[in-house]
Amino acid sequence: MTNLTSDDYVIRAIRPDEWAAVKQLRLSALQDPAAHIAFLETYEDALGRPDSFYQERAKGSGEGATGAQQFIAEAPDGTWVGTVTVLIEESGTQDWAGYPVERRQGHVVGVFVRPEHRGNGLIKAMFDAGAAWAWQHSAERVRLLVHEDNARAQGAYRKAGFAPSGVVVSFSKDEAEKELEFVLEPS
Repeated sequence: MTNLTSDDYVIRAIRPDEWAAVKQLRLSALQDPAAHIAFLETYEDALGRPDSFYQERAKGSGEGATGAQQFIAEAPDGTWVGTVTVLIEESGTQDWAGYPVERRQGHVVGVFVRPEHRGNGLIKAMFDAGAAWAWQHSAERVRLLVHEDNARAQGAYRKAGFAPSGVVVSFSKDEAEKELEFVLEPS
């Protein structure tokens, strides 16, 4: 593990022109040992996507976007070492899994921190930035889903202030497996 603390990183929204770095960080995340339960897409699927996919993703979640915002953590040497994306879900709609959205909320997806940068508070700093953005966009809460077997992620989310809501949904890749909803309420 590095000796850096969360204060040593720059946490910021991506810029639309940084799509190539967005792609590379996503590919790194999908090579993590927990990727099969942490992400809905595979490394092979992501690698096969055209550059235009990543260009649109960066445009839709970059600085100035209002429906989503991707935050990255930059190490002092400029390396991107972590990311979270917050999607705004509107009350009265359905979320990506078809469940009703009861109130305007931020939905955190795509959480990743490179292994050598874990355990130093960085994930909380990224969640704080994402939640602040969601609150600025009138979210009433921020939520995320985590696989029932991903104990490491559950622990990190709890340390960052998220708590289980009691909502359990089927894991989209295998209906026999479950995901747990964790929520963060405004302070």
